Amino acid sequence: MAVVGAGFAGLTAARRLAAAGREVCVLEARDRVGGRTLNHRIQNGVIAEVGGQYVGPTQDRVLALAKALGVKTFPTYNDGDNVLYLNGQLSRYPATPGLSPDPDFQEAILTSIGAFNAMAADVPADAPWKAPKAAEWDKTSLEQWKIQNLQSAGARALFDLACEALFGADPHELTLLNVLAFTATAGNEKTKGDFAKLVATPGGAQESRFVGGSQRIPQLLARQLGSQVVLKAPVRRIEQAGGRVIVSADGLVVEAREVIVAVPPALAARIHFAPALPKAHLKLLKGIVPGRLIKWEAVYDRPFWRDAGLSGQAVSEMGPANTTFDNTPPSGSPGILFGFVGGDQARQFARLSRSARRDAVLGNFATYFGDEARSPKASFEMDWTQEEWTRGCPVGHTRTNLLYRYGHLLRKRVGRIHWAGTEVATYWSGYMDGAVRSGEVAAREVLRALRR
Repeated sequence: MAVVGAGFAGLTAARRLAAAGREVCVLEARDRVGGRTLNHRIQNGVIAEVGGQYVGPTQDRVLALAKALGVKTFPTYNDGDNVLYLNGQLSRYPATPGLSPDPDFQEAILTSIGAFNAMAADVPADAPWKAPKAAEWDKTSLEQWKIQNLQSAGARALFDLACEALFGADPHELTLLNVLAFTATAGNEKTKGDFAKLVATPGGAQESRFVGGSQRIPQLLARQLGSQVVLKAPVRRIEQAGGRVIVSADGLVVEAREVIVAVPPALAARIHFAPALPKAHLKLLKGIVPGRLIKWEAVYDRPFWRDAGLSGQAVSEMGPANTTFDNTPPSGSPGILFGFVGGDQARQFARLSRSARRDAVLGNFATYFGDEARSPKASFEMDWTQEEWTRGCPVGHTRTNLLYRYGHLLRKRVGRIHWAGTEVATYWSGYMDGAVRSGEVAAREVLRALRR
């Protein structure tokens, strides 16, 4: 069996196939495993995650995988107060329950949660294109919904920030159906999707982190698979012929009975398929647009903001770093802050010089947490749009009318070609858990095909 991509999805699928006694070869374009997760080494074994890192309730499959591998979790720091910077004013509010009394904040969060949950109740997590209003919702941009449903400028600004952090995109780029589908997947087989889970820390998708960083999980999976994982092997061509698939990578050709393509849709669309993929399927892959999200981090001797009773979490209309978190390791040292720069703002931010980007983000941190934030002992950033074998983060979003018209092809096999990756997950699409789930499903599908 061949697997293209050594992220959470591909390695999970390979592990399942190997456990079933099948020979498997995983081809990874990069010189590392982990996909959209990456541990950045700072000093003395301390790491900071520069990609996906959070895990929360109902993300059962990645938690089960972590447990099987001996990777533990620890709670995201959430003590003290969060910071809100809105309408030129800075205010504090308790990190628990995490709801500011500011009327604009309440309008943005409570209106969105109530409306999206009500609409998402009619959206099947595994088939959002079957929702009664799917056609209408996929023609409606999130910008249109925002203008019709949020009255104050402050609430609209906060809504924009949430979209940038969740999708790496702005409301005008997202369809209502896309966001409702995302909401519907924020649960599991027993629990309905809930928009509140997407934005919450305790009880939500940001509740916990993995000890040693999220990339430890794919690293341990790759260690189990050993020589079955081949790095620096970007796949260029997949040919189906004579009851087999021939997978051609740089310097390597693998012949297999079935292949799982477990890379982001934008990368899958660049592979040459022979015979060609059906036009509708190729249109779907090309129409899933990678998000634009830059993660900018600063390292301090200690998490000084905690001394002032602050959680390190901020939401701000002032960019470029509109959303921040405390990224300190469980030992409590060194202190690490990170800020997200997303959507159109990320594109503009990337045009600045390195020093200008640094000054801009540290200026934000100083506004939120005090002047000590201006003097980190180290800083670094990750712009996933500049990664050749990723092209964006955190998740792809669909263009207008795409999900309704072609969504049914997301997981549909094409001959001996099967699909995996967080974008095709039926639960927690866009998250590590979704990637794991998709890998498990693809492996089961392959094993069924082999028994025929």
